[in-house]
Amino acid sequence: MLIFMKSMVVGLCIAAPVGPIGLLCIQRSLMRGWRSGFATGLGAATADAMYGFIGALGITAIITTLITFKPWLCIFGGLFLSYIGYQTIKSKETTATLAGERAGMMKAYSTTMLLTLSNPMTILSFIAIFASMSDGMASDQGSQHLVWPMVAGIFFGSAFWWLGLSGFSSAFKTRISKSKLKLINYVSGSVITVLGVYQVIVGIMLAALV
Repeated sequence: MLIFMKSMVVGLCIAAPVGPIGLLCIQRSLMRGWRSGFATGLGAATADAMYGFIGALGITAIITTLITFKPWLCIFGGLFLSYIGYQTIKSKETTATLAGERAGMMKAYSTTMLLTLSNPMTILSFIAIFASMSDGMASDQGSQHLVWPMVAGIFFGSAFWWLGLSGFSSAFKTRISKSKLKLINYVSGSVITVLGVYQVIVGIMLAALV
């Protein structure tokens, strides 16, 4: 139970910094409601749990391969992030229709999961965190049962943050005019696009050094 609680704190702390995923969660919560925002966050939480699983087991071959592909992950993730930012800028929807809500939630979930999986910093951060928490757990067969509580804690800690952020953001939906919602689309989309371009540049520079 203690390792589960510690992992929840880790998941919460990793999710809390407001980056491109946070901006998407806020923007989608305002445009489509808390369900879409929460689905956005759950995609990131799922990716966090997947990398947490790899880090907890200490699977050296996978970790080494992921680090080797860091420049290409940066480039791919940056391009994808720029595309999401561009789509956000030109988005004109201010409300979600019931017919398209389920498809929109699945898209929100999948896009942020892919974005988080393609972020090399997510990989490195989980490797460092779980290495310190597990204290050689992967090599100790008697401690293998701790892997799932750690991964579950990461997921629920991250999900708890996204639930709060999406709920808080959507509470302001009815208080913001359509013109301001369009401005929020433009600003958030522009920031996300700039971050994506920056990530692509970093990836190209890293690739040139290899």
